[in-house]
Amino acid sequence: MIVLGIDPGYALMGYGVVEQTGNRLHLITYGCIETYAGTPMQHRLRTLQLGIRDLVNIYHPDDVAIEELFFARNVTTALMVGAARGTAIIAAAEYTDNLYEYTPMQIKQAVTGNGKADKHDIQAMVKMLLNMQEIPKPDDAADALACAITHCQAGRQKEQFRMK
Repeated sequence: MIVLGIDPGYALMGYGVVEQTGNRLHLITYGCIETYAGTPMQHRLRTLQLGIRDLVNIYHPDDVAIEELFFARNVTTALMVGAARGTAIIAAAEYTDNLYEYTPMQIKQAVTGNGKADKHDIQAMVKMLLNMQEIPKPDDAADALACAITHCQAGRQKEQFRMK
């Protein structure tokens, strides 16, 4: 099974592609789709849409796992990231109906065993679980890999995380 994990973002949208064979995880690729301040919103969203389209067309994921949004403070940022997340969902949905979503706490719990883990703990576990030489950078890409790992670990329980 190949899983595309997505960490929604407006300036940086993290992605990670992981292959699961039995209980083994294999890193395929990771990185970020980047947009730039000062670029009109519609162009930034289009860049994100095309980036996700490219990823699904290149890697042909069986499932796509997207981190749910959690914002407690900045409403403007939440709206912008929500638009970016929606763009990623639409681009992935053009390819497959196998879309799943996980909360940040679920991802932290699955990857580290602690739902309140910090970024460094998550990055260290992603590095270990994927047998990487270095901690994945930037943070957005590491978060996307953690989302993909979470989905792989969900096993038969994954259906409860299917987008409805």
